[in-house]
Amino acid sequence: MELGQGTGPLRGVKVVELAGIGPGPHACMILADLGADVIRVERPGGQPLTGGPSDLLNRGRPSVALDLKHQDAVATVLDLVERADVLVEGFRPGTTERLGLGPDSCLARNPALVYGRMTGWGQTGPLATTAGHDLGYIAITGALFGMGQDRSRPHFPANLVGDFGGGSTYLVIGILAALLEARVSGHGQVVDAAIVDGTAHLNSMATGLLAGGLLREQRAANMLDGGAPFYDVYETADGKHLAVGALEPQFYDELVRLLGIADTAPDRNDPANHAELRRLIADGVRGRTQAEWVAVFDGSDACVAPVVPMSEAFRHPHLLARGTFVERDGMTQPAPAPRFSRTDASLTTPPPARAGQDTREALVAWGIKDVDGLLTSGAAAQA
Repeated sequence: MELGQGTGPLRGVKVVELAGIGPGPHACMILADLGADVIRVERPGGQPLTGGPSDLLNRGRPSVALDLKHQDAVATVLDLVERADVLVEGFRPGTTERLGLGPDSCLARNPALVYGRMTGWGQTGPLATTAGHDLGYIAITGALFGMGQDRSRPHFPANLVGDFGGGSTYLVIGILAALLEARVSGHGQVVDAAIVDGTAHLNSMATGLLAGGLLREQRAANMLDGGAPFYDVYETADGKHLAVGALEPQFYDELVRLLGIADTAPDRNDPANHAELRRLIADGVRGRTQAEWVAVFDGSDACVAPVVPMSEAFRHPHLLARGTFVERDGMTQPAPAPRFSRTDASLTTPPPARAGQDTREALVAWGIKDVDGLLTSGAAAQA
């Protein structure tokens, strides 16, 4: 196994990942996609709810199995840390400290290390040591309250907003910022990435609108949550849907023209007309199939798009043309994002089929001595 296979702008950056589930692996996938050399340290036997050749969150990095209850395994992680730029962990607060792998221990070995911590509640606060998941994190930040168009209850978009929006994305932002600062100062630091903090930050626009009296705390009552009939989802004749997002007046004019209701649509700026306008748009959209409407709106500025399932998104003409999804290792998957003009990122290795399948090769590649001794003692395991 060779280091430095990545082609993106993080080529040469070395990352130790103490494996967890959800946002931590997603953050490390992003770092690996962008060219970093990431070594994933897992417990022998792997993690719950994760793993296998189709777990894309684990792509791009080797899997090493170490029993962190064994002192030789802890010493090995510290050896890796000494060679690394970044460590990422997603355990409950205090866990890595009890293992002997907390920030103090790691920074003592490598003062320039960026120590990334991914949690839901953060390292401090009354909920810090309690269990949690995406749904609870977005619930207390105010984000969940306004989601969906159902006045009677909120609806949530899987775990995109909390785990990956407010969580892994902000962890990566923090790591990159701390890396940049460390290159100047020579000193590392701890990045406390809490999903509650990131989700609240994601919701800054809504927070500002609320402070300015421009947001109603009621679902389907605001410009971007289905309260406006020209920014909503409508059913087509074949039971599929169109996403209509004609916010600006010029785009709205194009929408009603192509729908054939320009002469009958009431003034959209008067909220008293919204129920009638919604009826006109709904009746119009219901008159044709989704494919027919796609043809009508093709190339227009009406801001209308078909709502497609994932299996069809892979084949959408625009995404095909951009290469947004790629076929790799027998699986269609998202390509690295974003894109770079000079150091373009590329996919390297597929997700490991088994936890610890790369233990020997990866530890040797990172310069760890006596790997055979680690395997014999049980500190490490080779799947």
